[in-house]
Amino acid sequence: MDINKILESQRQFFQSGATLSVKFRIEMLKKLYHTVKKYETEICKALLEDLGKSDFESFMCEVGLTLTEISYMIRHTRKFAREKNVYTPLSQFASRSYKKPSPYGNTLIMSPWNYPFLLTIEPLANAIAAGNTAIIKPSAYSPATSAIIKKIITECFSSKYVAVVTGGRRENATLLEKKFDFIFFTGSQNVGKEVLRHTAETLTPVVLELGGKSPCIVDSSAKLKLAAKRIVFGKYLNCGQTCVAPDYILCHKSVKDQFIKEVCMQIKKQYGQNPLCNSDYGKIINEKHFNRLCSLMDKNKTVFGGEANKDTLQIAPTVMDNVTWDDAIMQEEIFGPIMPILTFENFSELYALLANKPKPLALYLFSENKKHIKEVTRRLSYGGGCINDTIIHLATSKMGFGGVGESGMGAYHGKEGFDAFSHSKSIVDKKTWIDLPVRYQPYHRKMYSKLLKILFK
Repeated sequence: MDINKILESQRQFFQSGATLSVKFRIEMLKKLYHTVKKYETEICKALLEDLGKSDFESFMCEVGLTLTEISYMIRHTRKFAREKNVYTPLSQFASRSYKKPSPYGNTLIMSPWNYPFLLTIEPLANAIAAGNTAIIKPSAYSPATSAIIKKIITECFSSKYVAVVTGGRRENATLLEKKFDFIFFTGSQNVGKEVLRHTAETLTPVVLELGGKSPCIVDSSAKLKLAAKRIVFGKYLNCGQTCVAPDYILCHKSVKDQFIKEVCMQIKKQYGQNPLCNSDYGKIINEKHFNRLCSLMDKNKTVFGGEANKDTLQIAPTVMDNVTWDDAIMQEEIFGPIMPILTFENFSELYALLANKPKPLALYLFSENKKHIKEVTRRLSYGGGCINDTIIHLATSKMGFGGVGESGMGAYHGKEGFDAFSHSKSIVDKKTWIDLPVRYQPYHRKMYSKLLKILFK
């Protein structure tokens, strides 16, 4: 595949103005929606092959959310694309001031392997709605899903409009050397830094959706049984390979033992006595990540789980107690089914503790204490999160999803996604039937000086 030819054909297609029509954008979104529906079974089979996801989980966490986002953009693109009038100051009389959303042009979408379908097609829907062309680069670690994505995109669109480039690091590097008008990247912080270095060279705007160690705080007022149920769901979904999964637990010392007991009961209830034999429990993406996760587990601190099968690349839901900030598992994002539990005694100490950590993509608080809830949401900086639940804040097109600081920049989903792939032009349409002379030289005329002070009051 000649990347240069694809990019040049997309430049010409965009410059022709073909993507600017809102009617065209909506038609393309509808085409994408129906094609995703058509290949729903094949998408689920691909996700099973790459990550061991069950049909239910594949639909709930990937296909269903993707269809919801496309449907949302179909319904709202016309409204999002409208010019928006804004107030014009008296000093600019007579004129109309407005903001006009405009597509960036040729965009690059680089997606990860953990939710390979969702995190490819969702941003594509935003890019199409905003009027761009797109080159998609899915992860090499999820080849079956990449193949079905390519099949869907090839059936839906001409490569001069949307194209898929498969491959590994060489293809990534080649794409990043090209000049795009906008780049959307989802993945690790290390690769995100490389993307930012390349985009800095060409001053290309970029959205980075990264990860990090997302804390989950459980205070002494939390409803422990419900907290454990929801934390177990969020932590072990997709075998922990979720960018917004609770990375570690900060539990009040007074309720820690009871919380661990409830967590262990929930793991058995949700995954069975032997999770590695549960057909709905997935696997680690590859041997490299499997070995990394195994090296992070400390057998002396493992109080539940810990079983691993190298042949199937599976690690059972695992709980570690008495973990300290110096342990290996606290030095990097886990991105796997291991739950380390740390404790605290004074809630107020958490603010200083977490403020000095890299800003996480998500933060979760389980509490019935309104003061704690208000203070955490007000004082701590993080991408987004939940009170008394996990993960579900990203499952809506009504709110933007994105990181802050080390966990990323920019946001998408719904209106925020449309805005991310758009530049908002600020335009003043000055009328010609009158021309106030106050701004023109000579400036020494006293009458104009007084008028100027009135106009800028």
